[in-house]
Amino acid sequence: MESTPLPTGIILAATPLGNIGDATPRLRQALADADYIAAEDTRRTRQLAAALGVEIRGQIVSNFDHNEQARVTQLLEYARTGTVVVVTDAGMPIVSDPGFPLIAAAHDHNIPVTCFPGPSAVPVALALSGLHVGKFAFDGFAPRKPGARKAWLETLRTEQRAVCFFESPHRIAETLADAAAVLGDQRRAAVARELTKTYEEVKRGTLAELAQWAAEGLRGEISVVIEGVGEPESVDLAGVITQALDRVEAGERLKSVCAELASVYNVSKKELYDGVLAARAKVNNHE
Repeated sequence: MESTPLPTGIILAATPLGNIGDATPRLRQALADADYIAAEDTRRTRQLAAALGVEIRGQIVSNFDHNEQARVTQLLEYARTGTVVVVTDAGMPIVSDPGFPLIAAAHDHNIPVTCFPGPSAVPVALALSGLHVGKFAFDGFAPRKPGARKAWLETLRTEQRAVCFFESPHRIAETLADAAAVLGDQRRAAVARELTKTYEEVKRGTLAELAQWAAEGLRGEISVVIEGVGEPESVDLAGVITQALDRVEAGERLKSVCAELASVYNVSKKELYDGVLAARAKVNNHE
């Protein structure tokens, strides 16, 4: 059965994460028949094509983080009359990889864009995690600097969705230790490394357990999934006020406590704040 000719415009094509067997027939056709291939690394794309037994007949153009904005005009011109296939080193373009400036500009200029779907580390890690991932968020790479990383982790304290992110093997132990400190030792997570490759490994446990395990050193490309806190418990306002009052009496700042608990229990921050003030006044009047 003959394949359908490639359309004019831009095609986002997913490439294998590591196992060459995951290459789709449409990826093979795209590499063979494209007029132009915008590649994150031209050498690796040629190596991929050779491994697949595909002869690239079109022109390969480098398109990586530091030059992709400058390539947009050129690639749009190519896409007006021909086929431009966008590939990255592994997985789906744009998902923490090059591609976004070109696709955004293509929509602005009414140039057709389609996708030849395939491997992506995010859904693979989520599926293998063994955690509740029916609702999830993807946060790209974790911030490199400790201060920014801890600030980002603070935003996940009350996150009900699972959160997936990428991390370097050189920073994974420190990141997991920070996550345990900020989110609690018992928050569940999973670390997936070398997905689809020979030494694929998925480790599930608490953040404390994973931080201790990672301290021995990890290699390869790493994806992390942190489980969400789940749906908030059904609690009346009086119960939340009591909880907030106990924390404030223990030395925490009233505004911070009210903001956090209002988010967790889906109650009005103002009503909670006013309720704590009233409860404190009532206690003081009885002293």
